[in-house]
Amino acid sequence: MVAIIDYGVGNLFSLRSSFAAIGEEAVVASDPETIRGADRVILPGVGAFGDAAEKLRQTGLDRTVREEAEKGKPLLGICLGMQLLFEKSYEYGVHEGLGLLQGEIRPIAERIPAGLKIPQMGWNALKIVRESPLLKYTKEGDYVYFVHSYSAVNCGDALLAAVEYGAEITACAGKKNVFGCQFHPEKSGETGLKILKAFCETEAGQ
Repeated sequence: MVAIIDYGVGNLFSLRSSFAAIGEEAVVASDPETIRGADRVILPGVGAFGDAAEKLRQTGLDRTVREEAEKGKPLLGICLGMQLLFEKSYEYGVHEGLGLLQGEIRPIAERIPAGLKIPQMGWNALKIVRESPLLKYTKEGDYVYFVHSYSAVNCGDALLAAVEYGAEITACAGKKNVFGCQFHPEKSGETGLKILKAFCETEAGQ
């Protein structure tokens, strides 16, 4: 069973529908016990980093996410949920993240040429940087769907895939059992479903 964490900042219906499409049971959960009882955990998110981080802290779910990840349970952050996995963000100030992945969140405006639209919105082709269980059904050039104005930088060997948008933008990151997708798998058609399927096949502590 997959637990999709509900802390008030995610598109939960689309995610749950995507898991149903690949034959996987997924529940939307806001209580720690359900999350602890799940085999895998999804951390979704849309909106501002600081607000989302504060909601996680207020509910105590930041501790739950860290504890489950440190036990080796597979964890996947999506969009803002991925950004929360990193050490800190510079979105409207400086905000601490969960610190589960190396790197920080910076505005893409610092790195892309003037004239490119912000947010980056639409389809873009993946460049696979490093092999990962999350990408075992994904190939170079597969298209996925983005909506974001900030991205992870300085990820080191946590960088799994990138896209070109005037500069190299982190698309996917991961280390051991912790993974993140800056794009939306639930909006990325067959490629997105393959990524969710691969996540459901990852082993604890892998």
